[in-house]
Amino acid sequence: MHNRYPLWKYLLILGVVTLGFIYALPNLYAPDPAVQISGQSGATTMDASTVERVEEQLQSQGIDYIGVELNENVVLVRLASEDEQMTARRTLQESLGGDFVVALNQAPTTPDWLVSLGGAPMRLGLDLSGGVHFLLEVDTDSAIETRQEITADEMKGILREERIRYNSLEVEEDLSIVARFRSAELRDRALELAEDEYDTLVFQTEDAGEEDFRFTAQLSETAIAEIEDYALGQNLVTLRNRVNELGVSEPVVQRQGGNRIIVQLPGVQDTAEAKRVIGKTANLEFRLEASPDTLVSMKEEFPYRSEADKQRFGGAELERQIILTGDHVANATSSFDAETNMPQVNITLDGLGGTKMHRATRDNVGRRMGVLFIEHKTRTEFTTNEAGETVEVRENYVEREIISLATIQSALGKQFRITGLESPAEASELALLLRAGALAAPMYFVEERTIGPSLGAENIQTGLKSVVIGLALVLVFMLIYYRVFGIFANLALAANVLLLVAVMSLLGATLTLPGIAGIVLTVGMAVDANVLIFSRIREELKEGVSPQSAIYSGYERAFVSILDANITTLLVAVILYAIGTGPVQGFAVTLSIGILTSMFTAIMGTRALANLVYGRRRNLKKIWI
Repeated sequence: MHNRYPLWKYLLILGVVTLGFIYALPNLYAPDPAVQISGQSGATTMDASTVERVEEQLQSQGIDYIGVELNENVVLVRLASEDEQMTARRTLQESLGGDFVVALNQAPTTPDWLVSLGGAPMRLGLDLSGGVHFLLEVDTDSAIETRQEITADEMKGILREERIRYNSLEVEEDLSIVARFRSAELRDRALELAEDEYDTLVFQTEDAGEEDFRFTAQLSETAIAEIEDYALGQNLVTLRNRVNELGVSEPVVQRQGGNRIIVQLPGVQDTAEAKRVIGKTANLEFRLEASPDTLVSMKEEFPYRSEADKQRFGGAELERQIILTGDHVANATSSFDAETNMPQVNITLDGLGGTKMHRATRDNVGRRMGVLFIEHKTRTEFTTNEAGETVEVRENYVEREIISLATIQSALGKQFRITGLESPAEASELALLLRAGALAAPMYFVEERTIGPSLGAENIQTGLKSVVIGLALVLVFMLIYYRVFGIFANLALAANVLLLVAVMSLLGATLTLPGIAGIVLTVGMAVDANVLIFSRIREELKEGVSPQSAIYSGYERAFVSILDANITTLLVAVILYAIGTGPVQGFAVTLSIGILTSMFTAIMGTRALANLVYGRRRNLKKIWI
């Protein structure tokens, strides 16, 4: 008998569908609206006292919450409704202060037994309510100021080498370099050297009085545009690297306008961590400790980053001149000091950075070198405006603290280490930031929002409605037109959607509106295969072939046509994925998975059902098709 499957094939189909059901099941558990609290720095510890403070604030403001959890140095507050999210975030940010990051989140509600089996719901794209939208503004003025300060330091070095004495050489508030000399002759000699060295600067001379001869150097408009463009481009690259470190799928990191960047992270669970790492504009500066005879104008005092050192020493004075910055870091890893068992960061510099470090330390063995940790932070405050509305006010500020001040034992090269960090978490975070790349200019959060309950829910409802309507029409048509075989096709279609959802959940794929379109298309294509098979069976019956032989011929002969059609569509999907981005890739992924699952259910699944119903009948006279 042709129409019989061996037992293992039935067990295989049953096993696949059962697994599909289990791994599709997490999608029925909707996440809880939540806010997540973590420290501004990796060294900030979250403990039971933080949880207690959070609960007191929520209760005092009458915010309805389900529970407060402390997991891996992060506090998660589950809220009763999405309406409470913004209120809870504002209240907790106000009460906890700027040392904590309070971000919106969606807390999973998948049962533990499903999680233990590796089950997780599909990630929803930003258009379907998951994820966060950040708008960041790049401070391009800071990049210009940094460039001018580096140029001023270089000019000083050139003048010292040529033994040209100057009274002062500083960067003014309008970002122009002003050099002052005692005589016009000295100024003109210095100007000639500077003009030869820097073609991006526009020079002007000025005589302000006796023994005050100056020249000013301002960046040309072309140079300013290049610096701004470079700063934005470099920050884009760094942000993409940081997002990749977070393991986010299908993120959007793109430029908007002259100095802004959009970051969209669909399906992100740890939004507070994402905000902290993305928004972190940490950098390092290596400077020598100022000697007692260093001029006051040439040194600065900074506090220590470690609380213990800060209380013991207060601060230390470092030279203004920077040896090098974190821009020259090629690689960074965290580890522990073998002797003290304290956390440390192992640094590898690029070629130019290694040369600068070697030159600076070679001539200063025995002196101490400080590592300055610089963070550009945003302080959030909530005030009441004239209309009586609570508005969010963000204030940008910079923290500069010493994390290490060690004696130079010998000339350093491309590789060395930084100690003096407070915890392994802080060392790991610093290594991540340095490894992902330094920012060319500070950035500040201008806007943060979720594609929230209104638009996202509406999109989900619209998408589900289209799938349900499409599926219902197909089911009714197949039932009426093909009767018993229509039931087989409908069962296979349901199994196909189940497997498609399960595979996407297992792969961690992100479902977007185009992805839903891919599912609808897959439903139609899965029925196409059955229509081809059933039509072939009908033709065989009309030609007088017995029902058993007609079923066998229908499946065998239609298989080649179905395979050809699906392979060509699969190739198109692969091309779409290769050349497309974002939503187009999401559509291609959904379509590709749908083709593979529909081949399994439409051919193997429906044939298994036909074999079960008709395969064992030796004297089969008629089939309902």
